[in-house]
Amino acid sequence: MNGAAQGAIDKPLIDRTAAASGVRRLLLLGGALILAGASLALFGREYGEMALLVIFGALSVIGIGAIFASALGFMRFSARASDGGIARDFLDTARTGLLILDRKSQVVYANRAYGDLTGAARPADIRSLERLLAREAEATEAIYYLANLARDGRSGQREFRLARSLAPSGRADDAPCWYRVMVRPLATRGGQMQAWQILDITADRKHEESSFQDLQHAIDYLDKAPAGFFAADGEHRIAYINATLAEWLGLDLSDVKPYQRSFLEFLAPGSQAMFTEHAAADTIDDIDLITAAGKTLPVRLLRRPVNDDSAAPGMVRTLVLDRSGDNEAATPVELAEARFTRFFNSSPMAIATLNPGGRVVRSNAVFRRLFGGETAEGATGFQAAIREAGREAFRKALAEASVGRSGIAPVDAEVAGEGPRTVRLYLSAVPKVGADSDECAILYGVDITEQRALEEQIAKSQKMQAIGNLAGGIAHDFNNVLTIITASVDFLLLNHRTGDPSFQDLLLIKQSANRAASLVRQLLAYSRRQTMRPKMLNLTDVVADMHLLLKRVSGDHATLERQHARDLWPVMADIGQFEQVITNLVQNARDAMPDGGKISIVTRNVLAAEARGFGYAELTEGDYVLVEVADTGTGMPPDVAERIFEPFFTTKEIGKGTGLGLSMVYGIIKQSNGFIFVDSRPGEGTTFRIFLPRFVPAETAATSPEAAASVAGAKMDLSGTATILLVEDEDHVRAGNVRALKMRGYDVHEAASGVEALEVMEELDGKIDLVVSDVVMPEMDGPTLLREMRKTRPDLKFIFVSGYAEDAFAKNMPEGEKFGFLAKPFSLRELAVSVKTMLDG
Repeated sequence: MNGAAQGAIDKPLIDRTAAASGVRRLLLLGGALILAGASLALFGREYGEMALLVIFGALSVIGIGAIFASALGFMRFSARASDGGIARDFLDTARTGLLILDRKSQVVYANRAYGDLTGAARPADIRSLERLLAREAEATEAIYYLANLARDGRSGQREFRLARSLAPSGRADDAPCWYRVMVRPLATRGGQMQAWQILDITADRKHEESSFQDLQHAIDYLDKAPAGFFAADGEHRIAYINATLAEWLGLDLSDVKPYQRSFLEFLAPGSQAMFTEHAAADTIDDIDLITAAGKTLPVRLLRRPVNDDSAAPGMVRTLVLDRSGDNEAATPVELAEARFTRFFNSSPMAIATLNPGGRVVRSNAVFRRLFGGETAEGATGFQAAIREAGREAFRKALAEASVGRSGIAPVDAEVAGEGPRTVRLYLSAVPKVGADSDECAILYGVDITEQRALEEQIAKSQKMQAIGNLAGGIAHDFNNVLTIITASVDFLLLNHRTGDPSFQDLLLIKQSANRAASLVRQLLAYSRRQTMRPKMLNLTDVVADMHLLLKRVSGDHATLERQHARDLWPVMADIGQFEQVITNLVQNARDAMPDGGKISIVTRNVLAAEARGFGYAELTEGDYVLVEVADTGTGMPPDVAERIFEPFFTTKEIGKGTGLGLSMVYGIIKQSNGFIFVDSRPGEGTTFRIFLPRFVPAETAATSPEAAASVAGAKMDLSGTATILLVEDEDHVRAGNVRALKMRGYDVHEAASGVEALEVMEELDGKIDLVVSDVVMPEMDGPTLLREMRKTRPDLKFIFVSGYAEDAFAKNMPEGEKFGFLAKPFSLRELAVSVKTMLDG
């Protein structure tokens, strides 16, 4: 150090610890000898001189012996000092400057390196770092912080930069220097001290700066490279992206944070399958990227996974080459290859080339995804994915392609997997190109699963609609007949008293007519043509209010359980019709469990995302309230479950069911804009799921006059003198209604059609108080008649009479039109109440 010979040990500039110890030992030894000699001289006069001679002689012999023993190595002096000397030699020769201060901040020890670093050549020049750097503005804050730590008995370190070296003579220039200063408490026998260390780290800092600049240059080289580059982890999150690729994608590098964005965001839909499929392999893929501006960028990806965990973040490193054709160096052949590869890999259709043995020569990502894992080049396993029914047809088509035949008929086949899928396969023969070519056919596969499901759904809907139209037509005609029967019986009952022999027969006819009317209402419910009065309902409250009724319906052998979710959304439904739905489903569940079991009713909210998860193709997007009625009964085979909602279809014994119960349920739910599905397996029970749309409350409409008629009092005066025009195409129905109204005192005029009604009104100069009209009539229907009459009489009161639901024709009326409604079949009293309510309204 500083010119010292190699192997020589520099002495510390200051070391007061060893000197103080040696002085103390000499003083103690000298004092002991003087005390012993004085004692012998004073108290041993007779033998004092002899004793002194003996003592000094003995000491001489011991001294001479010790010298010979030390020379021969049998004795070693100052062993503790020698042990301490090794540590002292280490400190004296250390590269780090060391300064030890006592409690009064006096220098106890300073090694040679401390002097060299602080410019102190002599012991007298040694100063503490606190005093030395007190006027250095760049170091003041750091030294002040460390001094406070030292006073509190704590350790710490700081680094700072000085404009010049503390030892200017030690440097050829006055370049800035970096220092690291450390302090820690030091416990010694002499008390608590402070150990300060200082180290010149200028060379280390220069090396770090140089390395950082080299890294910056390397990053700059990579960023400005003529090819894109990115690194991503196993979840395709981007750990690094260079400026070139960011520019291609239209990204601002400052907005791209590590692991915040997925590379999948920039893939075209047709390229995602291939990219994810080859995520962990050395591959070369031609795919399309989507830029921030929405443009397509064809690229080639060269990917290499990194398996070394100590490598930079990013499991896969990818080089991206622009294949858009803007590259002037690209040849026409390369551009043509790029276009073909893009078409092949991005096609939404499964494409593969096959050899005569059915082996895959080449395939795209859609083909591999559709047929599963056994579809790699050279594999024939994809044929195993085709179910037996279509496999033989496929082999025949492949045989035709092998001999070069054209016009091969497509093959529809079922493909096994997590969910069975239907695929339409097209085979096209290709001529052999080149001696090494083994391709004989191109296979195109189109997934038609959703198309098939849609076709089946449409066919089922058309079938149900056709049955509904038939049922509705029959119900309408039956309503006219039942209206005549009911009116005739009412007239007969007016002339017969309770004791009359015919009275009971008339009551039986009336009861049978009412029962027939109930069956007609079920048919109308199925055809969705019944009258409904929907209002906002909480289904939990509705089902809870029905509990006692449902307990009686379920019987003693079945256990009824209810589970209701909290905060159920409201729905719009007719409460009477909905109660009929639940009652009918519970009754069917009871009948399906002859030996007893459990019936459970569950209500809960279903968000749109969860609704999609049920997998019902007919179920439209939206939030729903779900009602589930499940049993643990015998269940149903699929062919029965498929027809369960058809009218007059029943699995019960003859005489125990009409086959209209579930048809009515289906119609009510459909008319409430809901959906109903059944899931059943033989021996495992049945579950009916009702989805009713969530209703968001808004302003409610004002109560219509016809709604008020339904709550008219039983003691209401039903007589009147108003002029009424009654329009009905059925003669018997018209005659009965005219007779009933005339009996109440009204002046009744009649017409058999809408055209005739206009003529009657003209004859009366429009002096009509109320029109009671059928809806469905030849020449002119009821709604058209209403519009024509209100051209001259805007305030004319009108009541429609129909076997169909009010909604079936009200939606075709002009907005804001007011009218009454009376559903067929009706009694004479119901007709009178409706007329009186409308006239008084």
